[in-house]
Amino acid sequence: MASDTPRLLWNSENVKDVAESVGIGSLQDDALKALTQDVEYRVGQVIVEALRMMRSARRTTLTVNDISLALRALDVEPLYGYDSTRPLRYGEASLGPGQPLFYIEDEEIDFEKLINAPLPKVPRDANFTAHWLAIEGVQPSIPQNPTSVDSRAQDLLPKGPGANPALTALAGNDSGPNKPSVKHIVSKELILYFDKIQAAILDDSPDEEVVRLRQAALGSVRDDPGLHQLVPYFINFIMDRVTHHLDDTFTLKQMMELTHALIENKTLFLDPYASPLSAPALTCLLARKLGTDEGVDALKEQFELRQLAASLVGRIARKYAASNTLLRPKITRTCLKYFLDPTKPPAVLYGAIHGLLEAGGPESIRVLILRNLKSFDIGILRPLKEKSDGTLDYEMLVQGIVQAVASLAERNEPAVNGINGASPESEAAELKDFIGPIIGEKIVALGNRRLITAILDARALE
Repeated sequence: MASDTPRLLWNSENVKDVAESVGIGSLQDDALKALTQDVEYRVGQVIVEALRMMRSARRTTLTVNDISLALRALDVEPLYGYDSTRPLRYGEASLGPGQPLFYIEDEEIDFEKLINAPLPKVPRDANFTAHWLAIEGVQPSIPQNPTSVDSRAQDLLPKGPGANPALTALAGNDSGPNKPSVKHIVSKELILYFDKIQAAILDDSPDEEVVRLRQAALGSVRDDPGLHQLVPYFINFIMDRVTHHLDDTFTLKQMMELTHALIENKTLFLDPYASPLSAPALTCLLARKLGTDEGVDALKEQFELRQLAASLVGRIARKYAASNTLLRPKITRTCLKYFLDPTKPPAVLYGAIHGLLEAGGPESIRVLILRNLKSFDIGILRPLKEKSDGTLDYEMLVQGIVQAVASLAERNEPAVNGINGASPESEAAELKDFIGPIIGEKIVALGNRRLITAILDARALE
């Protein structure tokens, strides 16, 4: 019948030898067995912890460093003298039958090879020299003082025998034999897809087939779920085209359409790219001149482009406000700055008021615009009316301001006495005195009592 006593893997004679080395000559069998079981448990615990360290480092070979880290994790004093980057070679000696002794083999060096080996180079004599580290806080440009670029490169140099050689390339030292690839790798299929999208979007041919391909390209960007790798390339493409083609309204419009398609793609995570996405839209919104064509049709096309850019700015500001808390205030502040600048042309002022309405909403009009409309009327609208009364620029600017102010009526407020008709003469006079006669007359002509009341209530904010 087999015994129920568990079989020990650890040799109890080793425990007995250690006990004798510390002065315990007579150790009872029960105590020896208990100590042997505890030693076996502790060694197994260290091995399990060391294997966990090995797997965390994504290795398949257990090293001395893994054992040291395991001992440290278990709050055990580490063993000194066994730290080595090379695998240890163990030899076996026999002390008798059934008593093996393992030891670490010393490396044997041939004495003749050591004598005949070439001598190392003689080091140069030590000498000292003086130079200025800094003069009144300014570091002089001399060979002894490395520049900030050099010091940053030195920080990135690989250090130690096991350092990553890829850091050499990141530091700008590409002279080494192992030059790693640090560029973003994109599949050939995605590169071909990106080229096809560019060609289709930028083709301005009026042919029906070309128009269909252009719409299909935008639809693919809007719905395709596999475009994560191309997001930075699309954004860089949009920024480059908007920056260098402000004289081409077709290209600018296509870039705004492409931006809208990227935003509409529900599978793309664009939160880190909110600011780069808003920059081209702000450029199309607040640029001094868009396109080179003259005439009424060309001006209408430019104003439509500014309206599209304003809607994109508002969409970006609202959609990514949670992840980028500074984006919406920054866009609103930029639009307000351009709107209150008397040196800007009417088209820029038109884009600024639309961008302010889209990004900040009706509340921004109530808080930021109404109190400044009277000075805007005196300083900008009146001189502009005298100089270009009846022109498309002036009419579109006035219409844009009226549209922005009229958005206050969309707020959920009860109508006064349930009436939404013509306002009394006193309220009309107060309205013109508050926001200026030009915009005031346009608002009174709308006949919206609720809107007039909302505007006059904004006087309490002053």
